[in-house]
Amino acid sequence: MISKKNTKKIYFDLLKIRTIEEIISERYKEQEMRCPIHLSIGQEAIAVGICHNLNNYDQIVSNHRCHAHYLAKGGDEKKMINEFYGNSDGCSGGRGGSMHLFDQKKGILSSVPIVSSSIPVGVGAGFSFKYNKKKNIAVIFIGDAAIEEGVFYESLNYAKIFSLPVLFVCENNLFSCFTNINERQPKNLIKKISKSFGMKTHFLNGNNAIQIANKSKKIIEEIRLKNEPQFILLDTYRVLEHCGPYEDDHLNYRNKKEIKYWKENCPLKKLEKILVSNKILSKSSLRNYRLSYKKKYNLIFEDCKKSKFLGTKLNNIKLYA
Repeated sequence: MISKKNTKKIYFDLLKIRTIEEIISERYKEQEMRCPIHLSIGQEAIAVGICHNLNNYDQIVSNHRCHAHYLAKGGDEKKMINEFYGNSDGCSGGRGGSMHLFDQKKGILSSVPIVSSSIPVGVGAGFSFKYNKKKNIAVIFIGDAAIEEGVFYESLNYAKIFSLPVLFVCENNLFSCFTNINERQPKNLIKKISKSFGMKTHFLNGNNAIQIANKSKKIIEEIRLKNEPQFILLDTYRVLEHCGPYEDDHLNYRNKKEIKYWKENCPLKKLEKILVSNKILSKSSLRNYRLSYKKKYNLIFEDCKKSKFLGTKLNNIKLYA
């Protein structure tokens, strides 16, 4: 079981991600952020729970919805926010935007917006660990639509055949843009695919950060020990639109009862209930933390807005044909 100390750490990591993404949503309309954004409000528990059990030498790869993964793995929030504003102090030098987050020291290998394209990169990282006899693992975060690309099957096959230390983490938020998973895939396809490759497969509640941290700890330890890939499927939900900062229930592609259900099962609220019921933190302290985090990160956003936009330095760069 997770200790009280670790439960609090998981909560603070979750609160940091939620606060930063809520501020992004609020400030995006200022038209200062120089990139499209894909927010993960509602599904942050997966990143926090998994990354809680990783070290700086373990590597992760992510997709277009990557903020939570980057922050949960220990990425510098100021460098990430600077990246949004196109500043040279950004984690990718201001050239990548919100979908290209990177931090070599923290083991954040890459995030790539092209669906499924990061999967073989993660498998390659796993191959490198095994080849160099290192007891580290590669974690590949994918969405439910990523399994609809051929490279997913090739990567699972390769990881299994060569017994690579890779953990595939599928965040099933039920939608690919505006299309429900039931309109794209046969029923329970994801559950069957990884098993068909003889890969150990786990099904977890994607909105329960403590359960994810507990269960993934054992899974990750087993991967390190046996050098065998494993697969985790987690059901979750994104509250906001596919790309952008707003709620889009007016588009009617998602059932309003469904949206209400998932909002009531918010991972942050679930964890706050655990903290209060176990007398780890009081309701008043939770309110104070929310306020202090919002103040802290709003100041960082303001500071990043004042930084020099990369464009002011581009005139000094020589381009060659």
